[in-house]
Amino acid sequence: MVRGTLHPDPKLIEEVLDFCRHIGGSSHIVAAFARSDYASPLPTTKTVPQVLVILRGFQPRLMNYVKVLGASYVTVSAVDEWVFERDVDKGLLGEALACALIFPYATLVNEPYLHSQEVKLKKRLVAELLQSLVMDFPELSYELHIRPEYFMYEALLMRSRLFPPTMYALTNLLGKKEGEMGVDCSLHGFEEALKQLEEDGIVYHSEHYVRISKKFVDDSRSRRVRFADPFKRGQRALFMSLLGLFPQIMNALSQNKEFFSGIQKAFGEDSRIWQRFKDPENYVYVPTATGLVPLASGLDIEAVARKVFSADANAEVTVESMGGILNDVYLVKTFSKGKPIRAVVKRFRDWSNFKWFPLTLWSVGTRTFAVSGNSRLEREWTISRFLDSHGFIVPKVLHVSPGDRLIVMEYFEGEDVGRVVKQVATSTNSDEVAKDLDVIARIGKTLAGVHALGIALGDTKPDNVLIGKKGQICLMDFEQASRNGDAVWDLAEFLYYSGHDISPFVETRRLEKFAETFVSGYVEGGGNVATVRKAGSPKYTKVFSVFTFPHIMFILSNVCRKADKLKT
Repeated sequence: MVRGTLHPDPKLIEEVLDFCRHIGGSSHIVAAFARSDYASPLPTTKTVPQVLVILRGFQPRLMNYVKVLGASYVTVSAVDEWVFERDVDKGLLGEALACALIFPYATLVNEPYLHSQEVKLKKRLVAELLQSLVMDFPELSYELHIRPEYFMYEALLMRSRLFPPTMYALTNLLGKKEGEMGVDCSLHGFEEALKQLEEDGIVYHSEHYVRISKKFVDDSRSRRVRFADPFKRGQRALFMSLLGLFPQIMNALSQNKEFFSGIQKAFGEDSRIWQRFKDPENYVYVPTATGLVPLASGLDIEAVARKVFSADANAEVTVESMGGILNDVYLVKTFSKGKPIRAVVKRFRDWSNFKWFPLTLWSVGTRTFAVSGNSRLEREWTISRFLDSHGFIVPKVLHVSPGDRLIVMEYFEGEDVGRVVKQVATSTNSDEVAKDLDVIARIGKTLAGVHALGIALGDTKPDNVLIGKKGQICLMDFEQASRNGDAVWDLAEFLYYSGHDISPFVETRRLEKFAETFVSGYVEGGGNVATVRKAGSPKYTKVFSVFTFPHIMFILSNVCRKADKLKT
C-alpha cells in the first residue's frame, strides 16, 4: 500500500524488495517503507530513494547499504525489529530511524504494522509536547486551546532543525501542491494519537480544540522532569556503530557528483529556508475578553520593543521570525524619535526533557549541553557583557527579562562566515581568496583571545561569526559559553562544521589551506598548539562525521594533528 504522493515504478519496488530480502537473508521482513519522492531537494531524475526495512532477529542490529538499481541510487537502512520499536517507544537512537514515520512515507510491506508504530510514536511525541507546554506556561496551560496542527508542525520543524537534510523534505512537503496529501496523512496520525490520549485522560476536546486535562497539568507540575540519561552501555555501543556506518554511505554516494553538487547548491542557497514557515504556536490559543488569540509571541515582543526603545506613539513595530534552532529568534523594526531601530529578541525555550535527546546523542562522550532556558539566558547575558568589556565585538545586550526568558540585543549587520568558507573553497579569483583567508586567520586570532580569558564559546559554527561592513569580526550566540570550558570543542566545531558547507569535490590543497590558515591564526594569537592537536582526535571528529563528508573530516583533522609544524 502506498501512502502520500509517492508514485514509484513497480519494477523498482520489486528490485528494492529483492535487495531487502537479500540483506535480511534468513531474517523475516516485518515491514518496509520509503520516504516520498518529493523529499528530495533535487529536481532531477536521479533521485535517491531512502528505504527502511525492519527485520526480525537481524544481526548486526543496524546496517546501511547503497545499491544502484537502474538509473537510481537506493539507500537501504536495515534494522532489527527490537531496535526499531525501542526507537519508537523510547527514542533509543534519538528517533534517527523512527522520525521517518513523522513525515509522509510509502508503505512497501505491512501497512498495519507501520501505521500502529506511527500512531504509537506520535502519541509519545504529543505527550512530550504537552509536557513542554505545561513547563513553559505552568499557569496558562490550564486554559490553552490547541489545534492538532500544532503537534504536527512542531514535531516536523523540530526534527528538521536538528538534522538539516530533513528540512528539504519539509520544504517540499509544505511548498508543493502534491505535498498537501502528505500533510493530511501526517496530520491524520496525530489526530489518532490525540484520540488515544483522550481515552487516557490526558487531553479532552472542546469544539475544534484540544485542551490539556487538569490532572495532567497538576501531575506535570508536581513532579520534577528529569533529563533522561539515555547512555547506557548497550545504547552507546549501538549508536557509535551508527556513527561508524554513516560515513561509509556518504563515501559510496559521493561517487555521484551530480547528486552531491545539487545538494551542496541547495544548502548554499536555502540555508534559511525553514524560517518562512508559520510558527506552530499560531495553532495554540489563549482566551481573552475578545476571544481566542494565538500564543505566538508577536504581540508580547511588540510590547517589549515599545518599552525598551521608547517607540514613537504611532510608529509601526514589525516582528519577523529569524528562525532559531532551539530558541525563538525575532528581528524587530520600529522608529524612535524618527530614527529607524532594529534589534534581535530571543526567547529561550526549556529543553529539560526527553525531546532534546538527539542533541546530546550526537555528542555523547564529547560535549555536555546546558539545557535549562534560564541557564542559557544567563550565559548569553553574562558572557556577552564580559567579552564586550574586554574589547571584543559582540551584539550589546539592551534588555533582559529572566522571568519571561527574553533578551533583547542590538542588531549587527554583517555576513556570516559560511559564505567566506565556501568562497575560499570555490573562488577562482586569487585576490578574493587571499582576502577571505585573511578573515579566517583573524577569526582564529579572535578565538585565541577569547580562550586566553578562560572563556569557551561552546557554539562556534560559522553562522555565529559575522563579518561587518568594515571587516570587523563579530561573535554571537553565547548560550553554551562558559568559563574554563572546552576550548578544543570551539576549534573542532568551527573547522568541522565549516566542512559541512564545503563541496565534497573541493581540491585537497584548498581545504588544507583553509584549515592551516585558521590554525596558524589561532596559534599566532596565543592559542595553545596542544589544544589544536586535540581537536584532531576521534573524540571530536566522531561527532561531526554525521554532518561532514569523511574525506573532508580527514583532511581537516590531519591539519589539527600536525599543528606544531605550523607554529611560527
